[in-house]
Amino acid sequence: MQETIDLSTLRVVVAAADLGSISAASERLQLAVAAASARITALEESLGFRVFERSSRGVQLTPAGQMLVQRSRALLTDADRLAQHLRGYSEGLQGQVRVLANTSALLEVLPRRLEQFMKAHPLIRIDMEERGSPEIPLALIEGRADFGVVDLPVPPAGLAFTPFFSDTLVLLAPRSHRLASRRRLRLVDALDEPFITLTDGTALSNRLLASAADAGRQLHVRMRMRGFDAVCRMVAAGLGVGVLPLEAIAPQLAHLPLTAVPLSDPWARRTHHIATRTDAPPAPAAMTLIRALTTH
Repeated sequence: MQETIDLSTLRVVVAAADLGSISAASERLQLAVAAASARITALEESLGFRVFERSSRGVQLTPAGQMLVQRSRALLTDADRLAQHLRGYSEGLQGQVRVLANTSALLEVLPRRLEQFMKAHPLIRIDMEERGSPEIPLALIEGRADFGVVDLPVPPAGLAFTPFFSDTLVLLAPRSHRLASRRRLRLVDALDEPFITLTDGTALSNRLLASAADAGRQLHVRMRMRGFDAVCRMVAAGLGVGVLPLEAIAPQLAHLPLTAVPLSDPWARRTHHIATRTDAPPAPAAMTLIRALTTH
C-alpha cells in the first residue's frame, strides 16, 4: 500500500470533522462538494480504512479517523507556521542580517536608528561587528557579512556604495594649546605638532597620512590608540593633538579640557557609505534594514 497524503486533503478532513459535514467543509474551503468528497474517498482508499461514517445527518469520525485528525491538526499548524515564516523571509520581515560597521557609524548614528528599526521589526536579528573601513570590503566579497558601513573614497571592485551619513573631522587640542584659539585651520597648519592617532590601517589614519604626504610633510605620530575615547584622553593630557569626527566625541568635549577646531581641508567632510556586493543582491531582511537606515 502506497500512502499519499497532501495538506489540502488533510484540511478537508479537519474541516469536515469540525463542521460534521463535507458540504459545510467545502463551503469553508471554497471547494466543490464533489471535489472534497473525492479527496476524502481517495484518502480512505489509500490508507485502507474509513475516516468518516457517513449518514444523512452528515459525517462522524471513526476511531482511526479521530487519530488522523488529531495528528493532522498538529501537522497543519506546523505547515502554516512554516509558510508564515517563509513569507516573512521573502518579504524581508524576518531573518538574520550580518553587518560590519566602522567606529564612526557605531558611535554617531547606528544606536538610535537600530533601536527604532528593531522595535518595528522584532523578527529580524542583527549581528553587528565593529571593523575598520579598509578591512570591510574583503569580508563582504568573501560573503562574511550582508553589508558594511565604510568610510572609503571609492567602492572597491565588486562592491557598490549607497550614501548613508556624513560627519565632520576636527582637530582636537588641549584648551590651553596654541591652536585652540583658531576658528579654522588646515591640517598642514598643525603638522609641527605630535599627533595622537588611531591605529595604523584605519580610514582616518590613512587620510591623515595621505594629506600630510600631499603637503610634502610627514605626520609626527607620538601615540596610536585603538579607540576615540583613548585619543581624546591623551590629547586632553597635553600629549599631542588629534583628528576625530566631531559628531562622535560630544561626551568627551563636554567632560574633558578639549577644544575642537574645524578643519578646512576638503576631505574633512566625510560621507560614509553602505557597501554591498554587486554580484549578489542582499537578502530581503538585509534590504529591509538598508532601506530603513538610508531613508532618514
